[in-house]
Amino acid sequence: MIEPPAPRPLTEPEPDYDPRLANEDLAPLKKQTWSSYNIFAFWMSDVHSVGGYVTAGSLFALGLASWQVLFALVAGIVIVNVFCNLVAKPSQVTGVPYPVINRAVFGVLGANIPAIVRGVIAIAWYGVQTYLASQALIIVFLKFWPATAALNTPTFLGLSALGYICYAILWVAQAAVFWRGMESIRRFIDWAGPAVYVVMLALAVYLVSQAGWENISLDLSQGESLGFAESIPVMLGAIALVVSYFSGPMLNFGDFSRYAGSFEAVKRGNLLGLPINFLFFSVLTVITASATVPVFGELITDPIHTVERIDTPFAILLGGLTFVIATVGINIVANFISPAFDFSNVSPQRISWRTGGMIAAVGSVLLTPWNWYSNPDAIHYTLGLLGALIGPLFGILIAGYYICARQRVIVDDMFTMNPDGRYWFRGGFNPNAVWATVAAGVPAMASVLLPKMLIDLGVTTADYGWISDYSWFIGCGLGFVALIALERRTPRISISVQDG
Repeated sequence: MIEPPAPRPLTEPEPDYDPRLANEDLAPLKKQTWSSYNIFAFWMSDVHSVGGYVTAGSLFALGLASWQVLFALVAGIVIVNVFCNLVAKPSQVTGVPYPVINRAVFGVLGANIPAIVRGVIAIAWYGVQTYLASQALIIVFLKFWPATAALNTPTFLGLSALGYICYAILWVAQAAVFWRGMESIRRFIDWAGPAVYVVMLALAVYLVSQAGWENISLDLSQGESLGFAESIPVMLGAIALVVSYFSGPMLNFGDFSRYAGSFEAVKRGNLLGLPINFLFFSVLTVITASATVPVFGELITDPIHTVERIDTPFAILLGGLTFVIATVGINIVANFISPAFDFSNVSPQRISWRTGGMIAAVGSVLLTPWNWYSNPDAIHYTLGLLGALIGPLFGILIAGYYICARQRVIVDDMFTMNPDGRYWFRGGFNPNAVWATVAAGVPAMASVLLPKMLIDLGVTTADYGWISDYSWFIGCGLGFVALIALERRTPRISISVQDG
């Protein structure tokens, strides 16, 4: 068995950096070189995915008119843009990743709480995204090598031999990109995001030419049309859906903003990559989806299925491989890098950034995502439960940095186990942050689990599932308020002007 390489020591060891808290990957960066384009490309890789395509197209099933869907998409992504700027600044200023900046709020040991929660969520979604990409690869195999159809029947643990082959190909490809380091990842996402745009445009042009522009309708509303008053809560739910979709990468966006040369570069990249990019991508999605109606006789909101229906080998090859690249891009930036830093933070000298990422990759296979992804209950009660904690963790970090610490952080103290260190708090934990997580996390999780659980148990027939749409906002707001209230009663984070 080949042992993973040991974590690299700090290039220039800081005398006060405790080895239990530091390695080269977690230490403050000495060079921050990413430009606005690099941040823009990051969001292109995150937005241009099968999940983003389906999410945008699915809003029409809510009974909303086109302008209402467009408003919900724009409003949601503007909120995401504002929150990403907020979470980006502390990591960009200090040059440290998400789990490390949390030490200034949760304590040098308490920071493992948000790190582990985010890391586990990323593992689950890493497996799901790899599985989705493998489905696109299966289409390519079946089209060009029809004999592989014999391998496409479930055989072991719910997945076919062909499914395992395609999953393994993507697993190895993603691991190879990741293993080469952050600079290789940057180059990959710089290329992947624009490449997907080119193919999306080509797909839209092809379908529109087949359908005829006069047959394209931008109103894809399905189901019963809603009146204006009735549509308001639905629009709010759609806005919440957009925010929730981006809540994972938004929480640990500091893992990327730390590489930016300036906070201004981050803000420019976010503006280009979120509101502007997302708006154009959404319009492109609507045009492409609307063209499927006259071309195929039905509305198709999944791009993989759209490509599958095109009976042209080149289109299937290009489209299939492109959506594979798109999914690999979002998987690496959203679900690979996060657990790499998160798990390395738990034990820096035993777990390097690369080892942390590989733990996530192996864990994603052991979860057999192909079995539970198609089970709505499994997703609701597992990922829903964990996902509800993202809001509280976000709110607590923002309150701790902007309100309690007033944007002042003593970087060296985030790397010391000295009880006299600013972020030792009580035994390495900030009790206020821990209790704020409980106070906000319990209601947030309840908002996700209780409405469905009460119906499943036959306690009530009333459907209050809409509450779960706002679990991120509930958790974020409660976490923000709870930490401020606890810190005002027993101040622990506040830093004086002399200290800062």
